Amino acid sequence: MLKTIIEKEIRDLVGSTKFAITFGACAFLIIASFYAGAARYNLYRSQLEASKAANTRQIATNTDWNAVGEAVAFLPPHPLATLVSGVSNDIGHAASVRGRGQPEFDVSRYGEDPIYAVFQFLDLEFLFKVILSLFAILLGYDAVSGEKEQGTLRLSFSNAVPRHRYLLGKMAGGASVMGVSLLIALALGALSLPLMGVPMAGNDWLRLALIVITGFLYFGVFLTLSVMVSALTHRSSGSFMVMLVIWIACVLIIPRASVLLAGRSVEVPSVDEISSQKAQYASQLRDEYIDGLGQMSISMSGPEDDPIKKLNTYMDSLTNIRETKMDEFSGRLDEQRTNRQVQQSSLALGLARISPTASLTTAISNLAGTSLALKDDFYAEARSFSNSFGEFKREKTGFNSGAGMRMITIRHGGESEPEPERIDPGEMPEFKYTSPDLSTVLAASATDIGVLAVFNLLFFAGAFVAFSRYDVR
Repeated sequence: MLKTIIEKEIRDLVGSTKFAITFGACAFLIIASFYAGAARYNLYRSQLEASKAANTRQIATNTDWNAVGEAVAFLPPHPLATLVSGVSNDIGHAASVRGRGQPEFDVSRYGEDPIYAVFQFLDLEFLFKVILSLFAILLGYDAVSGEKEQGTLRLSFSNAVPRHRYLLGKMAGGASVMGVSLLIALALGALSLPLMGVPMAGNDWLRLALIVITGFLYFGVFLTLSVMVSALTHRSSGSFMVMLVIWIACVLIIPRASVLLAGRSVEVPSVDEISSQKAQYASQLRDEYIDGLGQMSISMSGPEDDPIKKLNTYMDSLTNIRETKMDEFSGRLDEQRTNRQVQQSSLALGLARISPTASLTTAISNLAGTSLALKDDFYAEARSFSNSFGEFKREKTGFNSGAGMRMITIRHGGESEPEPERIDPGEMPEFKYTSPDLSTVLAASATDIGVLAVFNLLFFAGAFVAFSRYDVR
């Protein structure tokens, strides 16, 4: 009996105009998102390589390591970031480090190309969050009430058909048709990635599979919810209107309202306030630095002593003291702001999980490595790279050029001196960003995947309870 109901549901769906239009639009958008993602990846990779080459050429023009004032840490592109953008377009992709102080990060992708802030990327997150949830509603809003309006529901139950089997058959048939169709479209889109030169390792394919599974769980939430609402109403138009209101609340209202409520509940100092405090303290330290220079005295023990080297050593020691104080002060301010941000984010996510959309966004951005942790990890590694660059400069010059003094070589006219040899940029430490491993992203996304699974079970059970009391006449 169950098999017969499933087969009938599959035949009805596959032969319907609604399914043809739904599947065609969905397949086109999925394949287009993969193609656009691969194109973005190749564009960003070429831009990154050009930036690296230009930076290397600029460094190679110097003949003295003292003239190299900074190095640049570039955030490498990640294949999955083109499919689930997350926060990757909202943070800078390069950081200038000087061996002292805080790295300076460039503007976001939206700052470089403001048009992307208006017309944002078509990616899998957008497809799952908006398109597939709407398709799930179209697939399930008339599953019960529509059958009643057409008179087929009463006809079906003129036979001895258990209600739980009938509902299970309809849901299984609809989910299997749409699931297989989506898998075909996703497989075609995924095959375009290596064909377009996007390097996908085994770990990346596994993470992509988990993203798709999470998207299917989200699709299942709205499908089971639509069937439940359909079993609570007696007209398909009423069921559709209820689901449309629920969709607007879940996708558009609840996530944003949660952020606003969290912002009012937990106050986080603004970037401008933090920058103002840092600037005031930096001005105070600069005055102390100048006073220290006024107290400078250099003793010469012999003609072989180099006064410029001693001067640089003295200035370097003063700068070390100043930068240490500044780093400690900045660290305290940044830590306080970070702690408040963590509290605010945790509260916002906790409130937003009332909506399955928030769980979807958080889960797949964690799996893709484009969650809020991307910014923290990149900034932390850039600071570590700054320390490595500072140590390298000290090994090459005996001091960090951030002390504010450079060795100057004066060539006397008339003397035949060989052209100084250019420095080798390959000697510099290389910045390497390591993406989080599979176990880390799984742990970060497990809660939200579990929330989506719970939503499926609740709405599935709700649909059965509602249909068991439904008047089929």
